[in-house]
Amino acid sequence: MSSNHIQRSFSAREASQAESSEPGEPLSDPIILNSQSGRLLSGGRHPQSANRKRPLGLERLLQSLFVMAPVLMAPTPASMCTPLKTLNDSLSHRRRYMKHNFPINYSIRVYHEEIFKLSNISKMRLKVEGLDDLVLQRLWLQVNQGVLKKILRVLPERHPSRSYTAELERRFQDVEGVFVLSHPAEVFQQELPETLQDIWDQLTEEPELVPESSWRLASPKSLVDNLCHTMLCLFSECFASTEAPPDHCAVSHSKRGRKTSNQTAEAEPAE
Repeated sequence: MSSNHIQRSFSAREASQAESSEPGEPLSDPIILNSQSGRLLSGGRHPQSANRKRPLGLERLLQSLFVMAPVLMAPTPASMCTPLKTLNDSLSHRRRYMKHNFPINYSIRVYHEEIFKLSNISKMRLKVEGLDDLVLQRLWLQVNQGVLKKILRVLPERHPSRSYTAELERRFQDVEGVFVLSHPAEVFQQELPETLQDIWDQLTEEPELVPESSWRLASPKSLVDNLCHTMLCLFSECFASTEAPPDHCAVSHSKRGRKTSNQTAEAEPAE
């Protein structure tokens, strides 16, 4: 074969390859996270482009993204367990500071939606099919942020429970901070189910705009009890026991836990 014939064949192959690749074409398909379905989708490309053979490295990258997606949306990231357990340690003293240091039958005004119990979680899960725990965790944070502020607001500077309540608020804020850092920004931009959106709107309403019928009276102890019980339910991965793990979302379990905490508090020496 002559050298001219070889040169013509090589040039023909180069021209063919140049025609098959468009100038400026990206090396890989852009990846878009569909926040509603949680699926990774290929965006902005013609359907036929999916049939093109991808390089092995790109194929492995896409496979790893599919594996990683559920992890990003895990209900309780491991990084949250430390601040949650620290908060739980402080909550173990709530009977002494939230009951014994207040007059009998003392109560404060809170929004109806701020009385957030295990039974509320059960009703929401029944009412909204496939309700994600992440949505309930966001609601839990919003509810109890307001609860702790309202308790602090009624305590004078020299009240024996003020420093304890301030400590609870700081530790709760630590949980909030880690929660925000542990999830992608898209999580907080998702629309809430209509039922929960109504509750959220009530929680974020200015107090002077809240009708009188939407206010309730509750004791500080009952509000902090609710904070603790719902925390154990919604972040149960951080409080799992190796031996016969309890159902923290069961109302009967919260009553047993209340009795145990009462016995512990009664056994504590007075200061």
